Amino acid sequence: MNGLSPLVRTFVSHFGEMGSRWGINRTVGQIYALIFVSPEPLHADDIAEKLEFSRSNVSMGLKELQAWRLVKLRHQPGDRHEYFEAPTDAWEIFRTLAEERRRREIEPTLSMLRSALLETPASDADRIALDRMRGMHDLIELMTTWFDDMQRMDQQTLARLMKMGTKVQKVLEFTGKVSVVAGGKKA
Repeated sequence: MNGLSPLVRTFVSHFGEMGSRWGINRTVGQIYALIFVSPEPLHADDIAEKLEFSRSNVSMGLKELQAWRLVKLRHQPGDRHEYFEAPTDAWEIFRTLAEERRRREIEPTLSMLRSALLETPASDADRIALDRMRGMHDLIELMTTWFDDMQRMDQQTLARLMKMGTKVQKVLEFTGKVSVVAGGKKA
Protein backbone atom coordinates (compact mmCIF):
# COMPACT_ATOMS: atom_id res chain seq x y z
CA MET A 1 0.00 0.00 0.00
CA ASN A 2 2.07 2.80 -1.44
CA GLY A 3 2.54 5.86 0.70
CA LEU A 4 0.03 4.98 3.41
CA SER A 5 0.97 5.55 7.03
CA PRO A 6 0.99 2.50 9.31
CA LEU A 7 -2.20 3.78 10.96
CA VAL A 8 -4.08 4.13 7.67
CA ARG A 9 -2.65 0.84 6.34
CA THR A 10 -3.96 -0.98 9.44
CA PHE A 11 -7.40 0.59 9.10
CA VAL A 12 -7.64 -0.17 5.37
CA SER A 13 -6.47 -3.77 5.88
CA HIS A 14 -8.97 -4.32 8.67
CA PHE A 15 -11.87 -3.05 6.56
CA GLY A 16 -10.78 -5.40 3.80
CA GLU A 17 -10.82 -8.36 6.19
CA MET A 18 -14.19 -7.35 7.62
CA GLY A 19 -15.74 -6.76 4.21
CA SER A 20 -16.66 -10.38 3.63
CA ARG A 21 -18.37 -10.52 7.01
CA TRP A 22 -20.42 -7.47 6.07
CA GLY A 23 -21.44 -8.79 2.68
CA ILE A 24 -18.92 -6.96 0.51
CA ASN A 25 -15.61 -8.17 -0.86
CA ARG A 26 -12.18 -7.31 0.49
CA THR A 27 -11.35 -4.90 -2.31
CA VAL A 28 -14.53 -2.85 -1.82
CA GLY A 29 -13.90 -2.69 1.93
CA GLN A 30 -10.39 -1.41 1.41
CA ILE A 31 -11.46 1.16 -1.19
CA TYR A 32 -14.12 2.48 1.17
CA ALA A 33 -11.73 2.66 4.11
CA LEU A 34 -9.16 4.59 2.08
CA ILE A 35 -11.74 7.10 0.84
CA PHE A 36 -13.21 7.46 4.34
CA VAL A 37 -9.92 8.42 6.00
CA SER A 38 -8.61 10.51 3.11
CA PRO A 39 -8.48 14.22 3.95
CA GLU A 40 -9.44 15.05 0.35
CA PRO A 41 -11.49 13.36 -2.39
CA LEU A 42 -9.63 10.70 -4.39
CA HIS A 43 -9.92 9.65 -8.01
CA ALA A 44 -9.78 6.05 -9.20
CA ASP A 45 -6.17 6.25 -10.38
CA ASP A 46 -5.06 7.49 -6.94
CA ILE A 47 -6.96 4.67 -5.26
CA ALA A 48 -5.54 2.03 -7.61
CA GLU A 49 -2.01 3.27 -7.01
CA LYS A 50 -2.27 3.56 -3.23
CA LEU A 51 -3.91 0.15 -2.80
CA GLU A 52 -2.01 -1.55 -5.63
CA PHE A 53 -5.26 -2.70 -7.27
CA SER A 54 -6.07 -2.83 -10.95
CA ARG A 55 -7.98 0.15 -12.29
CA SER A 56 -10.87 -2.12 -13.31
CA ASN A 57 -11.19 -3.53 -9.76
CA VAL A 58 -11.27 0.00 -8.39
CA SER A 59 -13.93 1.03 -10.92
CA MET A 60 -16.14 -1.93 -10.02
CA GLY A 61 -15.63 -1.26 -6.30
CA LEU A 62 -16.54 2.41 -6.69
CA LYS A 63 -19.73 1.47 -8.56
CA GLU A 64 -20.71 -0.85 -5.70
CA LEU A 65 -19.98 1.83 -3.10
CA GLN A 66 -22.06 4.32 -5.07
CA ALA A 67 -24.93 1.81 -5.23
CA TRP A 68 -24.74 1.55 -1.43
CA ARG A 69 -24.67 5.39 -1.27
CA LEU A 70 -21.45 5.23 0.76
CA VAL A 71 -19.37 7.42 -1.56
CA LYS A 72 -20.25 10.49 -3.56
CA LEU A 73 -18.92 11.52 -6.93
CA ARG A 74 -17.37 14.98 -7.17
CA HIS A 75 -15.91 16.89 -10.09
CA GLN A 76 -13.15 19.45 -9.70
CA PRO A 77 -12.97 22.41 -12.09
CA GLY A 78 -10.42 21.91 -14.85
CA ASP A 79 -9.84 18.24 -14.01
CA ARG A 80 -11.22 15.38 -16.10
CA HIS A 81 -11.06 12.88 -13.21
CA GLU A 82 -14.05 11.84 -11.17
CA TYR A 83 -13.30 12.24 -7.48
CA PHE A 84 -14.89 10.28 -4.67
CA GLU A 85 -15.48 11.15 -1.05
CA ALA A 86 -17.26 9.46 1.81
CA PRO A 87 -19.45 11.09 4.43
CA THR A 88 -17.40 11.69 7.56
CA ASP A 89 -20.29 11.63 10.04
CA ALA A 90 -20.53 8.15 11.57
CA TRP A 91 -24.26 8.64 12.26
CA GLU A 92 -24.95 9.44 8.60
CA ILE A 93 -22.99 6.37 7.51
CA PHE A 94 -24.83 4.14 9.96
CA ARG A 95 -28.22 5.46 8.84
CA THR A 96 -27.31 4.96 5.18
CA LEU A 97 -26.14 1.39 5.79
CA ALA A 98 -29.26 0.59 7.81
CA GLU A 99 -31.54 2.00 5.10
CA GLU A 100 -29.74 0.09 2.35
CA ARG A 101 -29.78 -3.19 4.28
CA ARG A 102 -33.47 -2.73 4.92
CA ARG A 103 -34.15 -2.06 1.22
CA ARG A 104 -32.02 -5.01 0.05
CA GLU A 105 -32.77 -7.61 2.74
CA ILE A 106 -35.75 -6.81 4.94
CA GLU A 107 -38.25 -5.48 2.37
CA PRO A 108 -38.01 -8.52 0.04
CA THR A 109 -38.48 -10.84 3.04
CA LEU A 110 -41.52 -8.90 4.23
CA SER A 111 -42.97 -8.98 0.74
CA MET A 112 -42.55 -12.76 0.53
CA LEU A 113 -44.05 -13.24 4.01
CA ARG A 114 -47.06 -11.04 3.18
CA SER A 115 -47.73 -13.14 0.08
CA ALA A 116 -47.30 -16.39 1.98
CA LEU A 117 -49.71 -15.27 4.71
CA LEU A 118 -52.44 -14.83 2.08
CA GLU A 119 -52.23 -18.54 1.21
CA THR A 120 -54.78 -21.03 2.50
CA PRO A 121 -53.06 -23.84 4.37
CA ALA A 122 -53.48 -27.19 2.63
CA SER A 123 -52.41 -29.30 5.61
CA ASP A 124 -51.58 -29.19 9.31
CA ALA A 125 -47.92 -28.78 8.36
CA ASP A 126 -48.86 -25.72 6.28
CA ARG A 127 -50.84 -24.29 9.23
CA ILE A 128 -47.81 -24.68 11.48
CA ALA A 129 -45.57 -23.15 8.83
CA LEU A 130 -47.95 -20.20 8.39
CA ASP A 131 -48.15 -19.64 12.16
CA ARG A 132 -44.37 -19.50 12.32
CA MET A 133 -44.21 -17.22 9.29
CA ARG A 134 -46.82 -14.94 10.91
CA GLY A 135 -44.64 -14.67 14.00
CA MET A 136 -41.64 -13.80 11.85
CA HIS A 137 -43.70 -11.29 9.85
CA ASP A 138 -45.04 -9.61 12.99
CA LEU A 139 -41.56 -9.30 14.52
CA ILE A 140 -40.06 -7.87 11.34
CA GLU A 141 -42.97 -5.41 10.99
CA LEU A 142 -42.46 -4.31 14.60
CA MET A 143 -38.73 -3.88 14.00
CA THR A 144 -39.25 -1.86 10.82
CA THR A 145 -41.74 0.42 12.58
CA TRP A 146 -39.21 0.89 15.39
CA PHE A 147 -36.48 1.53 12.80
CA ASP A 148 -38.63 4.19 11.11
CA ASP A 149 -39.19 5.87 14.48
CA MET A 150 -35.45 5.80 15.23
CA GLN A 151 -34.62 7.23 11.78
CA ARG A 152 -36.87 10.23 12.49
CA MET A 153 -35.10 11.03 15.77
CA ASP A 154 -32.39 13.63 15.79
CA GLN A 155 -28.87 12.43 16.50
CA GLN A 156 -28.66 13.82 20.03
CA THR A 157 -31.93 12.23 21.15
CA LEU A 158 -30.98 8.92 19.59
CA ALA A 159 -27.56 9.00 21.30
CA ARG A 160 -29.22 9.74 24.67
CA LEU A 161 -31.63 6.86 24.16
CA MET A 162 -28.80 4.48 23.31
CA LYS A 163 -26.78 5.59 26.33
CA MET A 164 -29.72 4.79 28.57
CA GLY A 165 -29.25 1.09 27.87
CA THR A 166 -31.13 -1.07 30.36
CA LYS A 167 -32.47 2.01 32.17
CA VAL A 168 -35.18 2.02 29.49
CA GLN A 169 -36.46 -1.25 30.93
CA LYS A 170 -36.83 0.37 34.36
CA VAL A 171 -38.76 3.26 32.84
CA LEU A 172 -41.06 0.81 31.05
CA GLU A 173 -41.55 -1.20 34.25
CA PHE A 174 -42.36 2.02 36.15
CA THR A 175 -44.83 3.24 33.53
CA GLY A 176 -46.45 -0.20 33.50
CA LYS A 177 -46.99 -0.01 37.26
CA VAL A 178 -48.36 3.51 36.97
CA SER A 179 -50.85 2.46 34.27
CA VAL A 180 -51.99 -0.53 36.35
CA VAL A 181 -52.55 1.74 39.37
CA ALA A 182 -54.31 4.33 37.20
CA GLY A 183 -56.55 1.58 35.84
CA GLY A 184 -57.84 0.85 39.34
CA LYS A 185 -55.70 -2.20 39.99
CA LYS A 186 -52.93 -2.53 42.55
CA ALA A 187 -49.36 -2.54 41.30
